[in-house]
Order: sequence, then C-alpha cells, then structure tokens
Amino acid sequence: MSGHPAALDPDKLAAECEFRATRRSGPGGQNRNKVETAVILTHRPTGISAEAAERRSQGQNRQQALFRLRVRLAIEIRTPAEPSPSPLWTSRLRGGRIVVSPEHDDFPALLAEALDVLATCDDDAREAALRLDCSTTQLVKLLALEPLALGQVNARRVNRGLHPLR
Repeated sequence: MSGHPAALDPDKLAAECEFRATRRSGPGGQNRNKVETAVILTHRPTGISAEAAERRSQGQNRQQALFRLRVRLAIEIRTPAEPSPSPLWTSRLRGGRIVVSPEHDDFPALLAEALDVLATCDDDAREAALRLDCSTTQLVKLLALEPLALGQVNARRVNRGLHPLR
C-alpha cells in the first residue's frame, strides 16, 4: 500500500506539497484577520489541493489541511491494488471488523486501499471484501465514513448497471 500518496508519512507528503499561508475573514478575533493562519497545500505531482482555516494557529491549520489532502488523494487517485491486504489494513481488522475513526491518521491510507481494491474488482463489493478479509457490510461502512468516496463508488456502479451500495 506504500505506493499510494495517501499512505505516505505526513512529513514526506508535505515535502511534495506547495505551501501557501493566507488570511481568512470570519470569527476568531483580530488574530484571524491580521495574521496569515489559513493554510493551502497543493500536492505538486497531482495538482490536488486542500486547505484549512478554522483554527487560530497556522500549525494546527497546516496539520488539518494535510489530513484533508490525504483524504482527497485517497478519493481521487487510483493505484494498482496489492494481491493481499497491507500490514496496516490487517492491523486494523478485529474479527472481520474494520476499526478506525474517520479522524484517525490511518483513515486516508485505509480508504485509499479499499478504493484501489474496489476499482481492481470492477466495484464488486463482495469480491473486494473477500480480498480485504472483511465483510461487505464492513467495507461499505468504511466507505460511508467519507460520503464522497461512497458517492464515487456508487456512481461507477450505476454506470456498470449495478445497484448502489448503502
């Protein structure tokens, strides 16, 4: 799974990004209006970007923008799926259940792996779940944690004449 940009160590991914700080208006007091605390990160190899401006410090916004970038990369970039689940995926399985919060650092890499396997399996959720050693229900629950990912898979499934996943 290390081939997917969403699975990169955050520092390595940040090194591949263009960083831009800016100001945003809104609540947060004078600091927000006078200091460039908002952060925009653009992944140079793909052109995909993400931003964060809701925190009062540039460092916190940078961390949030990096996480959002990893999720966007997971959704938008497909890489060839490995023949068996990654060690990260396996470490997150508990009795066939995928245990991860959508805010956890592992989430973007797990989402990318699930989407890559689904794409390899022509969006057949049952076949993808078998390859990932989990149930179809668990796979769909993981996708549902990121509505854009589930929407993307369902759009491809409908184009193939398959029913959407719920």
